[in-house]
Amino acid sequence: MDTLFQNVTAVLMDDGGTVLKNAYIGSDAGKISYISATPPEEKAKTVIDGKHKVLMPGLINAHTHLPMTLLRGFADDMDLQTWLFEHIFPAEGKLTPEITALGMRLGLMECLASGTVSITEMYDYPGHCVCAAIESGMKASLCRVLFGESPEPRLSEAIELIEQYHDYDNGRIRIDACVHAEYTSVPAVWEAAARLAQDKGLGMHVHLSETAREHNECVAKYGMTPAAVFDKHGLFSTRTTAAHCVHITDEDIDILAARGATAVHNPVSNLKLGSGIARVRAMRDKGLNVALGTDGTASNNSLDMFEEMKTAAILAAGENPLTAQGALRLATRNGAAAQGRADEMGAIAVGLDADLILVDFDRPHLTPLHNAVSSLVYSARGSDVVLTMVRGKTLYKDGAFLTIDREKVMAEVRKAACIF
Repeated sequence: MDTLFQNVTAVLMDDGGTVLKNAYIGSDAGKISYISATPPEEKAKTVIDGKHKVLMPGLINAHTHLPMTLLRGFADDMDLQTWLFEHIFPAEGKLTPEITALGMRLGLMECLASGTVSITEMYDYPGHCVCAAIESGMKASLCRVLFGESPEPRLSEAIELIEQYHDYDNGRIRIDACVHAEYTSVPAVWEAAARLAQDKGLGMHVHLSETAREHNECVAKYGMTPAAVFDKHGLFSTRTTAAHCVHITDEDIDILAARGATAVHNPVSNLKLGSGIARVRAMRDKGLNVALGTDGTASNNSLDMFEEMKTAAILAAGENPLTAQGALRLATRNGAAAQGRADEMGAIAVGLDADLILVDFDRPHLTPLHNAVSSLVYSARGSDVVLTMVRGKTLYKDGAFLTIDREKVMAEVRKAACIF
């Protein structure tokens, strides 16, 4: 056995909501190999004491733009259209591949330090972003974004990216097909992306009905909602991650559910930009998979998935109940399903990848421990994570990044930020 967590409270995220106290959780060859209330006979190479700590599946950020760490606090307190077209797009026009990779590494560090083990990423210069993700040891689904009036030359770049990196390291890195949004592209782009996904067996990643303006202008232009027009052009013919879905209709939910898509709830970003609140209960009631994401730090301004879980749960109180267990599921098992990784991560079970995080509960705001799941969602913070592991390999421990040069990245980011 490679690693054994002992004397730990383990939140398994199984269907029964099992929480094991004083548990022993072991991993071997990157997989979870032992779960018990009694110690194993086999000795482990590394033993980690879990006293006053909670072990849980690593979190999955199902929609984000990590290089936007470079634009954190750059343009705040405005609506999405003004924020995006007058501030963010012009600033992004100054980015180089090298500077984008710096922002990606900065975002990866923030993810690791707050318990995220896998991301669904959408940004420019994806080759450089992929390399940063590979080096970090995290799992990631990335893409070459298609937008504009023609699929080329980005389609050719997407094919090259797929051929070079899809399923890298036994699937740790995956490449998705991607359309930015209905309002930034045309049917020829959607159809090209759909063909690419079908031909290569890829997932699809899109922004969908994030704002009322986006949604209503699409209806005025095409006589259909963004979901309906995308569906007409075949975009949902593969496993699809649809980010935001704030203004989708009941009919849109039916379409997405029938196609096996995932709606990614981004509550903090949507609230900050004044975009609205997604109808999570309506989606779940109709069988639509709902996962959780932070969006980018230019609109959030954090990659802390614990903050996202708490916000999602609180927003859903009253008429739209979402329990702590439900919120935790959005960020673990549902995120795994969104990425096509349900058979490898999202829970603690023998045979799944050892994608695990350890949360320190020996802190005033987490004491006493009455209910581990409730405390994780309503009281814990990303900064309470003391260990992040992917496939049994520790990537972050007690403030130290084991795969990323923290000091170098921080210094280079501060220097690069002068371009804005």
